[in-house]
Amino acid sequence: MFENEDRESKRSRTRAHIREVALRSLRERGYDGTTMRGIATDAGLSVGNAYYHFPTKDHLVQELYVDVQQEHRAVALPQLAVEDDLTARVGIVVRTGLANLRGYHAIAPQFLAAAMAPGSPINPLSTESSAARDLVLGLFREAVDAARQQLPRDLAGDLPIALWTGYLLLTLFWTYDTSAEQARTARLVDAMLRVLRFALPMLRIRPFRSAVTEIVGIVAGRLA
Repeated sequence: MFENEDRESKRSRTRAHIREVALRSLRERGYDGTTMRGIATDAGLSVGNAYYHFPTKDHLVQELYVDVQQEHRAVALPQLAVEDDLTARVGIVVRTGLANLRGYHAIAPQFLAAAMAPGSPINPLSTESSAARDLVLGLFREAVDAARQQLPRDLAGDLPIALWTGYLLLTLFWTYDTSAEQARTARLVDAMLRVLRFALPMLRIRPFRSAVTEIVGIVAGRLA
C-alpha cells in the first residue's frame, strides 16, 4: 500500500514539476519557442516522461490559461466585493483581466495564431478550454448577479456570456494595440463602459429591451 502511495506521490511531484517548467517557458518564450522536448530537457526528464504526463503542448497551454484566470479572479474578487454598480463591476472584470495579461503582450500574437482556427484545442471557445473559460465566465456572472441593478431574468442569464464574448474581442484588439501601454485599448474600454451605463436605463423601454435581449441571446447561444 505504501509503495503505491509513494508512486502516486512521485507521479504528482513529477507532473507538478513539468507543469512549472512548461508555464515558465510559455511565459518567457511564448507558444512558438516552447516545445515538449525543450520542456523535458529543462525539467531533467526524458521526452517520453513529459508526454506521459501531458500528451501535447496544448495540454500545457490549457494549464497556463487556468493559471492566468485564477490570477485574474484573485485580483478581481476583492474589488467586486466593495462595488455594487453593474457598469463599474463589469469594468472591474475587464480592466483587471487586461492588466493581468500585460506581461504577455509581446508573445500574445503567437498564442492567437495557434488558437485562431475554430478546431484548435486552445481556441477559447473549445471544449478543452472550458476550465479557464468557466473561471472568467464566473467573474462576469458575479458581476451581473450581485449588482444593485436587477435585469430581466432572461437577459441576466445570457448577459455574462455576451460580456465574456465582448471581452474576447477586446483582448484581440489589445493584442494588436501597439500604442504605449496599450492606451488605445484602455480608451476603448472606457468608451464601451460609458455606452453600457447609458444603455441600462433604456432597458425600461420595451422595444429596446427586446432587441438587446435578442442580440445577447444569440451571442450566448454559442456556448449554450
